[in-house]
Amino acid sequence: MVLGDSLSAAYRIAADSGWVALLAKRLETGDPPRTVINASISGETTGGGLARLPALLAKYKPGVVLVELGANDGLRGLPIDRVHANLTSILEDCRKADAKIVLIGIELPLNYGAQYRTALREMYRDEAHDFNVPLVPFLLAGVADDPALMQDDGLHPVAAAEPKLLDNVWPALAGVLGRPQ
Repeated sequence: MVLGDSLSAAYRIAADSGWVALLAKRLETGDPPRTVINASISGETTGGGLARLPALLAKYKPGVVLVELGANDGLRGLPIDRVHANLTSILEDCRKADAKIVLIGIELPLNYGAQYRTALREMYRDEAHDFNVPLVPFLLAGVADDPALMQDDGLHPVAAAEPKLLDNVWPALAGVLGRPQ
């Protein structure tokens, strides 16, 4: 199950072009085949994800949860300690549900300032360390700095960039699934 925001919800592109749909295609033919639930919502924050998570865990009973939240918290300038507490609770809930976890981080645009950007980056690193889970440091690595791969808003990737997002996530997820990278 992917618990994310617009970056995982295929914002303004065809849903079947998004990295989560590409992941689903890859895993449905694997051994064993797996189903991917995309529980991502555009605009989602860590608080919103935390509120929705218990029902999602009860309904789907996922073996693995990919947590891709925090970008909208950061874009809104929410206090890092609140974002951190929400993310900790999300990871704790996943653990209690016996789900393996992959944490997916995000970077903010430069205009958010070095101090805030560093605090957000360190939050993901600290959570991954504290929970001993794999971390994808920056979902948009190799994409965000290429205007041809980004939508006009400068925040969301175009469909052509989505395979790269999956490439960014796959090594961490493959390790959790016990698959070759």
